[in-house]
Amino acid sequence: MFDLGRDNKSIVACSNCFSDYGILKSAEKIGIEIGEVCPNCKLHNGRKLTYDHLIYLARVFFEWGSVFRCDYGAFFQIIFNEYQKTSINLNVNLKEDVKIFEEILKVGFFEYGPNAWMYGEIEPLKKLQKKNQRNAVIRKIIKQYPPSIINADEIFFRIRKDRNLTYDPAQFDSPPDDYLGKGRLDANKHPVLYISSDLELCIHEVRANAYDDIFVAKLQSQCQMKLLDLTNILVEKGATEYESLGLAVNMIFTAGEYAYEITRDISVAVKHAGYDGIMYPSYFSSIRDGVIPHLEKFNEHEHSNFSNNIAIFGRPIDEGKFVVKSINRLVITNIDYSYLFGPVL
Repeated sequence: MFDLGRDNKSIVACSNCFSDYGILKSAEKIGIEIGEVCPNCKLHNGRKLTYDHLIYLARVFFEWGSVFRCDYGAFFQIIFNEYQKTSINLNVNLKEDVKIFEEILKVGFFEYGPNAWMYGEIEPLKKLQKKNQRNAVIRKIIKQYPPSIINADEIFFRIRKDRNLTYDPAQFDSPPDDYLGKGRLDANKHPVLYISSDLELCIHEVRANAYDDIFVAKLQSQCQMKLLDLTNILVEKGATEYESLGLAVNMIFTAGEYAYEITRDISVAVKHAGYDGIMYPSYFSSIRDGVIPHLEKFNEHEHSNFSNNIAIFGRPIDEGKFVVKSINRLVITNIDYSYLFGPVL
């Protein structure tokens, strides 16, 4: 794809070539500061873009900027290639800006008709949504996913939002029975302690803001614990995306509260299989590491490298599996968002 025979490092455009605010700012972020005339607009002061930069700009703005999230899965609404002419309906500014890509890259932009698996048409996923077929898939998950070990003396964090908290380690254990069945993995008579080694991820997961009274406990593991590691993108040999257990699991755990009935059943089954807990992905953990779920490619059994969410079964502080080393108030002083722009269809 694209003209690989040319000098892809030569300057072909600059940020000043563009009229749309979003694509101009994206070009400024991607481009480089070089004091030479832009070969396209003939101006000096824009951030310069090579052929490779222009391809990347098109991908960031038109593909990643058009991501559509479904109940399960996601897909680009716009893609581009050198085989089709532009057919998307855009505002006046973007129509002019698109001409730059068309003329330099020799490409066209068009609405993408996604493969059905991208929006959840995956056999294991559909079975997980059916109560009478769910258990068979859960047994397969427990069999095929690898274990992960927490060793003694590892450090984790637990956050709570409650202005009435005191310096009492017991307040950072799993919630009382009356509060069970509200989270992603806890269920009736199945308490779960949600922790992470990434403090910022903990803040994201409890939806904390600058006005909350936030307390953080530093926990230290006291023994070895075995977790089922669902943060791998599991690829089964010979299976298509429509048959992929790995995609099904990832979509379930990065979905909203409508999927909690399924994830709770997985959690209970994993405990009955002899595990101490689960290491799992979530939409927050993906975004924390700059990845939009389901649109990245992973090799078989390759760890996703996301910051991990961890759920420990039972009441592990009371049971002596963790000790609270310290408790502090946490005050949010700054929020820094990473974002990208995209077109309005």
